[in-house]
Amino acid sequence: MRKVILHIVFLCVLLISCKEEGQYASIPEKKIPELVDYNFDVRPILSDKCFNCHGPDANKRSAELRLDTPEGAYKALKDSENEYAIVPKDIEKSVVYQRIIAKDSADLMPPLDSNLKLSEYEIKVLKKWIEQGSVYEPHWAFIPVKKPEAPQVSSDWVNNEIDQFVLRKLNEVGLAPNEIADKERLLKRVSLDITGLPPSPEMREKFIQNDTDNAYELIVDELLASDHYGEKMASHWLDVARYADSHGFQNDQLRTMWPWRDWVIHAFNENYSYEKFVTYQLAGDLMPQKNIETILATGFNRNHKINQEAGIIEEEFRIENVTDRTNTFGKAFLGLTLECAKCHDHKYDPICQKDYFSTFAFFDKVVHREKALGEVLAEPPLITLTDEVIAKDLPFVNKKAPENVDVMVIEEKPDIRTTHVLNRGVYDDKGEIVQPRTPESVLKFDTLVFDSNRLGLTKWLFDTKNPLTSRVFVNRVWQEIFGEGIVRSSGDFGMQGDLPTHIGLLNWLSADFMENNWDMKRLVKQIVMSSTYKQSSVVTKEKLAADPDNRYLSHMPRLRFSAETIRDHALATSGLLNDEIGGRSVKVYQPDGIWEAASSGRGILANYVQDHGKDLYRRGIYIFIKRTTLPPVQLTFDAATRDQCEVKRQSTMTPLQALIALNDPTILEASRVLSEKLVKEKGTVEEKIEKAFGRILCRNIKPEEKEMLVDYYHDQEAAFSADKDKARSFIEVGEYPILEGRDEVKVASLMQIIHTIYNLEETIVKG
Repeated sequence: MRKVILHIVFLCVLLISCKEEGQYASIPEKKIPELVDYNFDVRPILSDKCFNCHGPDANKRSAELRLDTPEGAYKALKDSENEYAIVPKDIEKSVVYQRIIAKDSADLMPPLDSNLKLSEYEIKVLKKWIEQGSVYEPHWAFIPVKKPEAPQVSSDWVNNEIDQFVLRKLNEVGLAPNEIADKERLLKRVSLDITGLPPSPEMREKFIQNDTDNAYELIVDELLASDHYGEKMASHWLDVARYADSHGFQNDQLRTMWPWRDWVIHAFNENYSYEKFVTYQLAGDLMPQKNIETILATGFNRNHKINQEAGIIEEEFRIENVTDRTNTFGKAFLGLTLECAKCHDHKYDPICQKDYFSTFAFFDKVVHREKALGEVLAEPPLITLTDEVIAKDLPFVNKKAPENVDVMVIEEKPDIRTTHVLNRGVYDDKGEIVQPRTPESVLKFDTLVFDSNRLGLTKWLFDTKNPLTSRVFVNRVWQEIFGEGIVRSSGDFGMQGDLPTHIGLLNWLSADFMENNWDMKRLVKQIVMSSTYKQSSVVTKEKLAADPDNRYLSHMPRLRFSAETIRDHALATSGLLNDEIGGRSVKVYQPDGIWEAASSGRGILANYVQDHGKDLYRRGIYIFIKRTTLPPVQLTFDAATRDQCEVKRQSTMTPLQALIALNDPTILEASRVLSEKLVKEKGTVEEKIEKAFGRILCRNIKPEEKEMLVDYYHDQEAAFSADKDKARSFIEVGEYPILEGRDEVKVASLMQIIHTIYNLEETIVKG
């Protein structure tokens, strides 16, 4: 009992101290909106507190009362012709309202045993909504995009329309934006966001010295023109497209899809419109002007896993492959969880099982060659990437080896099979025959306008009346830059997804994107030119208390780099980076036995055979991805497994990440090579530490930082001088040729400083 009392006292003291520190006092009180909106104010309440028993799931519905549709809410209650759940503008006759304020627990809704309870705020919102006419609206994401007027806000901080929307929201919630970040931090941020690489010392010096008003825009344009822009944009798209270098499953064997990956990089660098980019991938084989490039692009549809194990049921796994394409289409382009409707009607979104298999039908006409006698794997259609072909509609494919490369692509035969609804999703339980169609809740598939094939599907996708295509892509680009989308659930724009924090901004950007020919580079530039993007990442206690997740963007979020960027940053700043574009995937440093332990022991990928020479220093986008065994750095720093379409990576913090950063051979080798280069140069220890610090952190070192690192250097120099074997052992890492005649003590001492800098939090975080 004494312990319980002490715990209570401690908790009370903690809460009081937090309040005294301003952790709660500055949170603005939530106000009832002047005009209650169904989508943004009412539906979240009904979804959380009512839909479990009175929602779209007919199997769980109580009292035959449905509150997710106006028809259900306005009709007479079961067993009563004179009582109605909701009567617009009449709270006295609206039984739903009377039940949520009932004093008698037997009448109260939600019932006590549900462990759900409406707050006073929620009750007031529902009351006002009914009084204002209880108007139902289609789900916000299914309403066609209409470009709103940008808010008129007067402030020198505003640079473009993005800032107008953001500043209005900040004003509404009682927050103010941060000042613009200093030039050094801003350059590091924008360089890494656009190219995935830190700025070179020369670029940094040029930008710092340029005091003209358009200095920042000139740097942005230079970065967008870099071929490394395509690599950065492609890195996210490979997650979406579930790209890998192996098939998956236990017998995880080689696939050569890297020429398709080279095409993706090329498409971004050439600034293909998003419409062209997607059309080539979904239906390049059906285009009237199809060629080897458009056919190569359809490799997107072949990036799914392939089961090569003996004894598989061919039709079962063909269905799984078509299922994967259908699910990927839903998540990648529509931001919908179509897969929930494969076995039954969707429990939340207006998508029935027939809708699912009608969409499935677009991908069901694809040729899937049957296995020949004795074959383990039935190969899908392949394409002639010979040297001659590559040199003539494909120069962007970086093929060096003389042998031909076979890439999986799509081939369609319209009458190859009939598509059925599969009862309970079971591959051989065939139900009603369906034709290629899309969910009408999104946009009706008009067969007079759209052909009933994948090319027609892409035209449906990019019809200006389609409410999702533009919103979903704009949101994901925003997510890649700010860490979270305007809609946080970037893979779910459905009923159970998150509401947008800035619906006006999302609609404006989406409409503007369509009006400007789906121009992806323009969209990226639009975002990084905004003051919202350029503001500093400093956060005050008041802002942290009022908006702990920074949903209203009163400061730039601090985001850890991706697994690929952490490695690329070390290679680039040390001078090790091999920055050629495209080419086959490479196998870099990896601990012994990892592949072997996770392999069946058969095939070309049973054992890990590391590459050597400059291939070791290629960017992370080119690292070989074996589905069953991700590279340790990728796995530890939350890279996607590429088993399925992923539109947002996890972001975790674990001790393993620190261990990897401390012990990874690439980080250690980068530290050694940069140390050797600086030791060879003329100058003092202080100057060399300044130079290393500037290269890695992309800013000038502060006096106190320099003093600390110089002291540490001398400590390490003394320790290594007393034990030269230890110095030699420390610097003997990696395959990059050693510096002839190097002073091992000096190299080891400076390497220790550089290694420390590489492991600073600021180094691997976009500030």
